[in-house]
Amino acid sequence: MTVSILLFLPVIAAVITAFIKNGAAKHVALFFAVAELAVALLLLTRFVPDASVQFSVSYPWLPKFGIYFTAGIDGISMIMVLLTTVLVPLIILTTYQHQYKNAGAFYALILFMQAGMLTVFTALNGFLFYVGWEAALIPIYFICGLWGGENRIRITIKFFIYTFAGSLFMLLGLIYLYMHSPAKTYELSNLTSMGLTNLQQAWLFWAFFIAFAIKMPVFPFHTWQPDTYTVSPSAGTMLLSGIMLKMGIYGVIRWLLPNVPVGFLIWQNIVIILAVIGIVYASLIAFNQKDGKRLVAYSSIAHVGLIAAGIFAYNTQGMQGALIQMINHGVNVVGLFFVWDIISRRLNTRDISLMGGIAKVAPQFAIAFLIITLGTVALPLTNGFIGEFLLLKAVFNYNIWIAAVAGLTIIFGAVYMLRMYKQVMHGETNELTALFTDITGTEKLVLGIICTLIIVLGVYPQPLLHISEAAVNTLLADISQKVSAMTSK
Repeated sequence: MTVSILLFLPVIAAVITAFIKNGAAKHVALFFAVAELAVALLLLTRFVPDASVQFSVSYPWLPKFGIYFTAGIDGISMIMVLLTTVLVPLIILTTYQHQYKNAGAFYALILFMQAGMLTVFTALNGFLFYVGWEAALIPIYFICGLWGGENRIRITIKFFIYTFAGSLFMLLGLIYLYMHSPAKTYELSNLTSMGLTNLQQAWLFWAFFIAFAIKMPVFPFHTWQPDTYTVSPSAGTMLLSGIMLKMGIYGVIRWLLPNVPVGFLIWQNIVIILAVIGIVYASLIAFNQKDGKRLVAYSSIAHVGLIAAGIFAYNTQGMQGALIQMINHGVNVVGLFFVWDIISRRLNTRDISLMGGIAKVAPQFAIAFLIITLGTVALPLTNGFIGEFLLLKAVFNYNIWIAAVAGLTIIFGAVYMLRMYKQVMHGETNELTALFTDITGTEKLVLGIICTLIIVLGVYPQPLLHISEAAVNTLLADISQKVSAMTSK
């Protein structure tokens, strides 16, 4: 079995689903998403957690121009494959209470987007990586633009311009690497073996980083995010926050760091400072949000800022923490946006100040909401704890004062998240919340799975850490060797 099955199954599924009309489309999409998860789990059972690339394929595409369909999975990629294939079925399940016009097209776009994201996470050729990067952007543009809320066209165009402009910088960087490659190829193994000068790496760093920073997003490249998350349909918001933003984080680890390690270290301190500023900035804005969905959007910026700081701290704890926190953040943020989807469907508002007492009339919903909230604020024995612990330890090893400021994400996050929970769930019911009904059916199934993941990954995260450990250690060792060779010249 090769990675080809993982990449082409969602494409085939998208084509089939596009022709399914009305309510049947969601069932067909769910079937294929679960089948994709089964393929990923089968690959996982055969995966050897060492530093090698497995299940790889390499087919000539445009060999004259150094373009090959080269893809494979190592420990870093496997984490992202699991994240994508676990969350997509859950996201589709969250849509079961909605009715979409042109449902076949809606679910086909979700599956096509999944194919693009999995291409990004497994590509070992720069051109293929870029194709996957753009292929994932197009479906979410239409999902947000066609099924989004008020002002969706203006906001979606802003999002598209931001991300597309960043992509062009990355494309220029890839072409520059190709032009300086002795083998004239986009293959990652060849690109990373070049000996670019320190000055070349310093400038090339920004070509890649701008694209990745916009996608994450990192301050000050974040301004598209809150509006886009707020007006997008809930499924679109979950795809963006749960999976798509991880493409930027993954890009830093897989493409930026190996190709321009000296540039990475030259600008390391600047990026960490930007990430920490983003943590504080987004947290302070989150305090003042009355729209629950918008509050979660700013919370996401703060959490991603800590992940970025951990990566740029450049040590094993930071890399491992970033990888496991990508899964934890994905699970938690999908849970939070689904919670607000349930609330907004029942109450026709997301205004926190209008709510209260929901726990009295919906106790099962209250328990699920509390578990997701505790995972988000990194309570020990929930999934968020181990990731944030490793990330803070990584930043602490880099600089104790920066770590002290970065740690505010935990303190601030606990304050605004628990305050949100209190305002929504506790107190007396009012005319709006008195008739709130408890979760049923697919709502209970999705929240049950998410809560189980939060607890299981919090109690025993070692299997995930073991998957990526060898690949991370080998990557850091290779980078250190390259940096030493460059600086000794």
